[in-house]
Amino acid sequence: MTFKELHRQNSPLLLCNVWDVASAKVAEKLGFAAIGTSSAAIAAARGLADGENLKFAELLQVVQQIKQHCQLPLTVDIESGYSREPQLISEHIVSLNQLGVVGINIEDSVVNSQRELLPAEEFAATLSYIKQQLGQDQIDMFINARSDVYLLGHKNALELAQQRIRLYIEAGADGIFLPGIEQLDQIKTLSKTCSVPLNVMCMPQLANFTQLQSAGVQRISMGNFLFANMQQHLESQLNSIKQTQSFASLF
Repeated sequence: MTFKELHRQNSPLLLCNVWDVASAKVAEKLGFAAIGTSSAAIAAARGLADGENLKFAELLQVVQQIKQHCQLPLTVDIESGYSREPQLISEHIVSLNQLGVVGINIEDSVVNSQRELLPAEEFAATLSYIKQQLGQDQIDMFINARSDVYLLGHKNALELAQQRIRLYIEAGADGIFLPGIEQLDQIKTLSKTCSVPLNVMCMPQLANFTQLQSAGVQRISMGNFLFANMQQHLESQLNSIKQTQSFASLF
């Protein structure tokens, strides 16, 4: 089954977000159908904040290592492309394709002093350019267009999402990703107007997978929450060792 076909099953594709070979191997052992990198987790593991603070060459190295040791289909979070130039973004995607990557996430926001949305038409034009270039190179890559209207907490997020979904699908997006959305009624509304697979992400108040399936969701991501939870567990374990002067808590 191809990566695109995994988005067209009866139940949503549960994507395991990974940050290194070890996490990818666990996902493979447990029988996940596909994995995706988390840019925030990869950055945090290197002492960096999310928002393209990691160099693209470093991301490529992580991806190459994962592909060498894990056979699962891999989609890569390229943030907003590691460039504002559509041609260079396309070249980055080609580099990932050469490593065996089958999909990418690309987001419509950038981080300067703070995260802010790009103009919708500008981002749609970038998507259109990317799809055209990949088509010319005969590269089959699942383009998951991420909109951060919910992540940024816009009051009119539903209306903005509807507008951006339409533009991004017209530009050739293979999927739409709305991180930060939790309202099940709004997920249902958006899925009805989204003609490509709709992707949501782990959030504190997110509905369970059965409810999300009924609402029309076709892909569920973990984001960096798994990594963050592991870091909290690590801190707790280390603190226990330090406080008890014993390794008993490890066993």
